[in-house]
Amino acid sequence: MTINSYQFKRIFVIVLDSVGIGAAADAFKYGDEGSDTLGHVGEFFDGNLKLPNLARIGLSNIRPSAPIKGVPFQDNPIGCFGKMEERSVGKDSMDGHWEMMGLPVLQELSTFPAGFPDDIIEKIEKFSGRKVIVNRPYSGTQVIHDYGEEEIRDNSLIVYTSGDSVMQIAAHEENLPVEELYTICRYARTLLNGPKYTVGRVIARPYVGSDKNHFTRTSNRRDFSLAPTGVTDLVKLHDQELSVIAIGKINDIFSGQGIDEAFHNESNDDGMNHIDAVLQKDFVGLCFANLVDFDVLYGHRRNPEGFGQLLIKFDRRLGRFMKQMHDDDLIMITADHGNDPTYKGTDHTRENVPLLAYSPSLSNVGSDLGVRLTFSDLGATILDNFGITNESGGNSFMDQL
Repeated sequence: MTINSYQFKRIFVIVLDSVGIGAAADAFKYGDEGSDTLGHVGEFFDGNLKLPNLARIGLSNIRPSAPIKGVPFQDNPIGCFGKMEERSVGKDSMDGHWEMMGLPVLQELSTFPAGFPDDIIEKIEKFSGRKVIVNRPYSGTQVIHDYGEEEIRDNSLIVYTSGDSVMQIAAHEENLPVEELYTICRYARTLLNGPKYTVGRVIARPYVGSDKNHFTRTSNRRDFSLAPTGVTDLVKLHDQELSVIAIGKINDIFSGQGIDEAFHNESNDDGMNHIDAVLQKDFVGLCFANLVDFDVLYGHRRNPEGFGQLLIKFDRRLGRFMKQMHDDDLIMITADHGNDPTYKGTDHTRENVPLLAYSPSLSNVGSDLGVRLTFSDLGATILDNFGITNESGGNSFMDQL
């Protein structure tokens, strides 16, 4: 297939990390009944959640019986809209992103509600030369408030987890250089690749500040993910000599596999700057971006006001991006899971995710993409556009665009 026969030369996928659109059918299995990230943020803003560009594409058209408050239903949307259900057995970022690229996580990964086993902790202590403290589920911001001063005083390591399959290791940047923290995390990664314990992500969580009331996590976070257990759609694109550009934590989540160029984000704004820069490039293929601040700054911290304000900021940047798109560009906007900032606890929430698609040259403007039964439909559509055989189980919706 020649370049000229592609419907879209460049596809941009932006994952709004944790921006779910209502409890999934199986939310009860996760204790997440009634969660609704976008719906509850809209209610919190009481009509003042102004998202004109997402609205014009069709955000509230996804569920016309329960539109997001402040985001009007469109009689004539300029894009296509739907939502996706997750097949993966977890509700973590790795699960969602892998599934988007044709590799759903169907085997339950290890979680540690009582903390990590002694043999794992002892090996980390021996490798690092530092005592591990905490070792139980904890909020990431609260744990450095409660234990950061002890970590600095005793040259220890803060190890904690959540309801997801993750190990998180926090240390003050002045007490433990960032590169040394990464080295410890890489070692921990080797302990959690199975078969006894298989963990999705080991996350380095460096922080700074003078005392517990001023500790803040930095943008030097790094995710050390389980290597993909099969061939992802990113690899298939790469093998056909199409460009695959990763922005944000995408490169970490896929362990660099199938990725030609990667950019680390300092923030959502920095991520959008990278996306805008890629928009100026002449390439054929995929730009896959994750904007994580919704999740780490406001979802886990249960802050609906900050969450909504960040959505408003993203919507403004999206409007600028759309004005610069070429006729043969496609943008798809989705999420990897929910993280309802009005919900109980501090963990991700099991939700469906929005699916919005826009191009200046859509053939079927206003098309309802329906409820996709797996996130893998997104990757299948990308492969379909580029004439690549899809064997991942997802169903393309290219003919609906």
